[in-house]
Amino acid sequence: MGANKVFVVGHDWGAIIAWYLCLFRPDRVKALVNMSVPSFPRNPLQKPIQIFRALNGDDFYICRFQEPGMEAALAEIGPARVLKSALTSRKTGPPRLPEGQQAFAGTPDVLPSWLSEEEVNYYVSKYERTGFTGGLNYYRNMDLNWELTAAWAGSQIKVPSKFVVGHLDLTYNTMGFKEFMKNDEFRKHVPFLGEIVVMEGVGHFLHEEKPDEVNQHIHEFFQKF
Repeated sequence: MGANKVFVVGHDWGAIIAWYLCLFRPDRVKALVNMSVPSFPRNPLQKPIQIFRALNGDDFYICRFQEPGMEAALAEIGPARVLKSALTSRKTGPPRLPEGQQAFAGTPDVLPSWLSEEEVNYYVSKYERTGFTGGLNYYRNMDLNWELTAAWAGSQIKVPSKFVVGHLDLTYNTMGFKEFMKNDEFRKHVPFLGEIVVMEGVGHFLHEEKPDEVNQHIHEFFQKF
């Protein structure tokens, strides 16, 4: 008797991990709905940080996250300011972290209706206890992940998939994603990719901003299986 297959949903880093799961073990995944971060084919010649630095410069947030002192810098700015800015951002250009207090300068005075002070305070309390090292280490491990996945270079992700992204999401507006999607490269890399949904007027945290619509997209797709 074969192993049970599961439905998988991912967003941002969760989406990256879900893409890897489908690449490594497609036999265990019945269907996938991923949000915000697409799966790009592995570049055989350049490591990810090298690519990000060439495209966006040294102050691009992923490049800055490589620096050993970033934990202290984020702690000095304050978890509340960092998280409010990250959760509510509507900037569609490459996120940059200049030196000093200029970083996360766009913190709103009033939170949007879909995000409560109680929710933000919960996240803040966790980061005040743990710091940012755990989260930053995901970014710091990107080049190592690239090295460890050399055996899968050129492989496709062959799992029935659906992709949902907000049109104000920075991932949709940077890193060449629109061109990647327009030229059908996304579907070449994920050949069983079905619908690509671009939600108008929605930012990065689409599942919090429009939970009912996102749940409907997930439910409709999984019902097919």
